[in-house]
Amino acid sequence: MAGSPSLAGQPKVFLENNLIMIREGMRNIPVMRGQLDGLSDPQIIALAKFYSAQVLKPVPGQRDEALYERGQLLSKQALCGTCHLPDYVGREQMPRLAGQREDYLLHTMRQFRNNQATGRDTIMAASLYGMNDADLQAIAQYLSQLK
Repeated sequence: MAGSPSLAGQPKVFLENNLIMIREGMRNIPVMRGQLDGLSDPQIIALAKFYSAQVLKPVPGQRDEALYERGQLLSKQALCGTCHLPDYVGREQMPRLAGQREDYLLHTMRQFRNNQATGRDTIMAASLYGMNDADLQAIAQYLSQLK
């Protein structure tokens, strides 16, 4: 679904945290509203375990070589690999970025940059500070193409 992330292969702790924040209303995800109501913590943990064990099947769009290379450079300059690991597969509470949907990456980075990512790590706002939409599009293109 456009604008929705792939949960496959995301770190278990990241999924647990986000599913609980959605269930508790700390993250407003309209398509998820009500979906997690009444689920216990053990049920949330089981969901996170299931999705984290799934193999990500990236569906990259058309690769724009210039945009890809610019995104690769910007990702390195912004030190994205420090938290998300050098191959961008994520760890613990840091999400996997490699192979994620390009539209979702762009949407999420815009939220962080614009201080609209309620209930999430504020270090991302600082990491994306000063980047324009072209920068974010390049990073989203690059990360979405990785496997």
